[in-house]
Amino acid sequence: MENAVLQQIAAAVTPAVMVSACGLLALGLDNQAARMTTRMRDLAKEHRTLASDHARRATIREQVRVLERRHAHYTRALLSNYGALLAFLLTSTSALVQTVSGWSRTVPLALFGLGVVLLVAVSVFTLFAVRLSRRAIELEEQDVLV
Repeated sequence: MENAVLQQIAAAVTPAVMVSACGLLALGLDNQAARMTTRMRDLAKEHRTLASDHARRATIREQVRVLERRHAHYTRALLSNYGALLAFLLTSTSALVQTVSGWSRTVPLALFGLGVVLLVAVSVFTLFAVRLSRRAIELEEQDVLV
């Protein structure tokens, strides 16, 4: 009996640990998305101040395209992260309800699995965004070193 109670507590607590991890990921991803927004605004301001035939305008337009794609990846990562957060919260809730009502064990397991799959999506979108960050640097490099 005591072992069964400890297993139920572990089943409820494990998703809570994942909720904390999702919270930390959300902070980092939101910070990255905010930085992309600020950089886009800075580039747009610079673009507006340059003469229409200035060579830098083409570099800025290309950087804005890259940053827009990066921002889109971070946005998808954030949405996936919040989806995972919700899945882990529902996992804990369903695990607790299952102990009282006798729900099937597959509901908490399926919700936990969904959360893990969404965290995989977070990782993939973040990797895509990081890959694009190199492209933005290359554009600056070309503009400065040419």
